[in-house]
Amino acid sequence: MPTARRTPLTRTALVAASVLAAPVLAVSACGAATGPSGSAASGSGASGRSAGSSGAGSSGSGSSGSATAGATRTLTVFAAASLRQTFTRLGAEYERAHPGSTVSFSFAGSSDLVAQLEQGAPADVLATADERTMTKALGARLLGAEPRPFATNTLTIVTPPDNPRQVTRLADLARDGVSVVVCAPPVPCGAATERVERSSGVTLKPVSEEQSVTDVLGKVRAGQADAGIVYATDARSAGSAVRVIPLPEASAAVNTYPIAVTATARGADAQAFVDLVTGPQGRAVLTETGFQKP
Repeated sequence: MPTARRTPLTRTALVAASVLAAPVLAVSACGAATGPSGSAASGSGASGRSAGSSGAGSSGSGSSGSATAGATRTLTVFAAASLRQTFTRLGAEYERAHPGSTVSFSFAGSSDLVAQLEQGAPADVLATADERTMTKALGARLLGAEPRPFATNTLTIVTPPDNPRQVTRLADLARDGVSVVVCAPPVPCGAATERVERSSGVTLKPVSEEQSVTDVLGKVRAGQADAGIVYATDARSAGSAVRVIPLPEASAAVNTYPIAVTATARGADAQAFVDLVTGPQGRAVLTETGFQKP
């Protein structure tokens, strides 16, 4: 058995006092992305809000049921950061099929999203990157229906395009002088990384542990790390911005993604969106973006 992972040189604290301050990328199915301060976020063409604040175009709590007859209904979806590309597409499809509905997304690490719900942030749908985090939400009575699995995802290694440290396998990430970035253990991608370490006997010494897989990918793309461990779907979406290194050991840590209507959802829109994600249309988009069947 490997020794416990050493504390990284820098890591993102996942303490209750910082939950509401954690950066959450929020978008709507159409528009411009905003960060937690409301300023335009780079790399996206959608508009939105941060989790915990009232949704644009909605009234009351921001839930779909708060709209009056004939008014635009806003459906608020909290989703794992790795679902950003897929869910943004499905949100646009939902809006086309449901005139008068607007889908507003908040993307972040799954554990942060559940913490936001525990703090009273309004949302109609929750989709997490593992079953453990969804079980926590269920135990806290944050859900209005049983979760439904809709996809699976596995980890892979990414490096900058020139792969400066010549990483070719998991064991290379444990070499001296190789700066590695991973997700923090409370986040699904971090928990999966730890399972890979245990099953392979390789102990990593990350220089940073991030709150979401997109933060890990961002540091590698920016050249701030020699390598990172991310979901295969995120590596795929990055294209030529990174080099992908196979991680066969990831077969020991496959994450199943569940989705559920929240306890505060009102009206039929939330369930209709869940049905879209778990139905044939959702499956087609998920497959196209690299997710596997549950």
